[in-house]
Amino acid sequence: MTEDVQRLVKVIKTAAEEKKAVDLVVLQIGAVSLIADYFIIATGSTKLQVHAIADYILEKTKEAGIPLLHQEGYEEGLWVLLDYGSVVVHLFQPEQRSFYNLERLWAHAPKVDSH
Repeated sequence: MTEDVQRLVKVIKTAAEEKKAVDLVVLQIGAVSLIADYFIIATGSTKLQVHAIADYILEKTKEAGIPLLHQEGYEEGLWVLLDYGSVVVHLFQPEQRSFYNLERLWAHAPKVDSH
């Protein structure tokens, strides 16, 4: 993981944890796909919490000078995607996370120790 990508992952993880995201998982997706280097997957219990997590990640990455490339799903708040190029963030409500089960879909991607 390059220093810039490592810093981005840390900024996003810290922001999500500070807003009480649960079941936070970091997948090294770049080991199995060209989509991105890392997926960060986390859950918020409600639309309001998913929005709070997304907003805080956006605030902290902006403060760190890291530009957001693309965002999807914010209005509905069921599955919010924040694309930073090398790192893609997936924020779910519990039912959507269980339904889409990205960890199973990308099970061949190594998990990164998130501590």
